[in-house]
Amino acid sequence: MRHRVPLDASLGAHFTVADARATGVGRGRTSARDLVRPFHGVRATSAPDTPLRRVRALAARLGPEQLIGGITALHVWRYPGPPAWTLVDDIVVVVPTDAVRPRTCGVKSLRVARGLVRRWKVGDIPTTDPISALFIAARDLTEEQIVVVLDALLTRASSYPSLLPSRPLHTRAEIERRLGEWGRFHGCGRVRKALTRARERVESPKETETRLLLVSHGMPEPAVQHVVRDRGRFVARVDLAYPELKIAIEYEGDGHRRSQKQWRKDIQRQRELEGLGWIVIRVTELDLREHGAALLRHVRLAISSR
Repeated sequence: MRHRVPLDASLGAHFTVADARATGVGRGRTSARDLVRPFHGVRATSAPDTPLRRVRALAARLGPEQLIGGITALHVWRYPGPPAWTLVDDIVVVVPTDAVRPRTCGVKSLRVARGLVRRWKVGDIPTTDPISALFIAARDLTEEQIVVVLDALLTRASSYPSLLPSRPLHTRAEIERRLGEWGRFHGCGRVRKALTRARERVESPKETETRLLLVSHGMPEPAVQHVVRDRGRFVARVDLAYPELKIAIEYEGDGHRRSQKQWRKDIQRQRELEGLGWIVIRVTELDLREHGAALLRHVRLAISSR
C-alpha cells in the first residue's frame, strides 16, 4: 500500500484544493482515494455525515460575497419551523445581484439586492442574519411555519430549546422595519400576516404549535406565559392560559420527564394551581397527533365546564 503524505493540520477536516496547494500539498495528494469530494474543488478527510457538516464542507469554498441563506441558514441558526433537515437537501447560498454565484451540484444559489442582507458567522460558516434567512425562506414555508420562526426570533427566553445563546436578539419593530426595506419578495404577504400572529415570550415551538391549533379551531387565543399570583405572591408562570376562566395549558417536553427535580416541581405547582381553582391541562406530543384531536377535546371540555 502506498504511503499517504500526512496533511497539514491547519487544513482541518475539509478544505479547498487551492488551500491545500498553498500549504505545499500537490495535486497527486489531493487526488488520493483517502480523501472524499463533497463538492467541486473541496476535499474532506471523511464524508459529511450530517447536514451541518455538509454545509461546513461547502463553506470552505465560498467566496467573500457568498453566504449560506434561506432555509439552510435557519437550520444553521437552529431556528424551528422549517421541515426536517436532511443530507440530500440543496444548500441555499445567497449572493448580491451583481456577484458571482456558486455553480456546483447540491447548491441552490439565489440573488438578493445589495444592502438587504446582514453578514454573520455561525462558527466557521458565513451566513445571513436570521431575519434575512426567514425572508428568503418564506417562499418555501407555510404561514404557520413562519409564525413558529417569528416566535423564536422574538423570544428572549433562555430556556427555549436548541436556539444558539449567541444568536442576535430581534424585536417586532426591527422585523417590521426590515420588511419595509425589502419591499416585495416571494412570501412577503405570508410574513406580514404571520407577524400579526407572532407573540413575544414564547418558550418552545410546541407552545406556538399549541396556540395556533387552538385558534385555528375557533377557540379564543390563550395568553402566553401568563403569571399566576395569589394575593401578590407568585404561584406559577404557565405556558398558555385563559385567565378569566382559570384554565392553564402546559406543554410537557422530554425535559420535564427526564429531570426528577423538574417533575416534582411540576406536580407541586399543579397542585397549587388547582388549589386556587385552576384547571390544568398538561399536553404532550401525543396530544398533538391526529390534528390535535385529544388536546382540542380536553380544552373544549374545560371551557364548557366554566
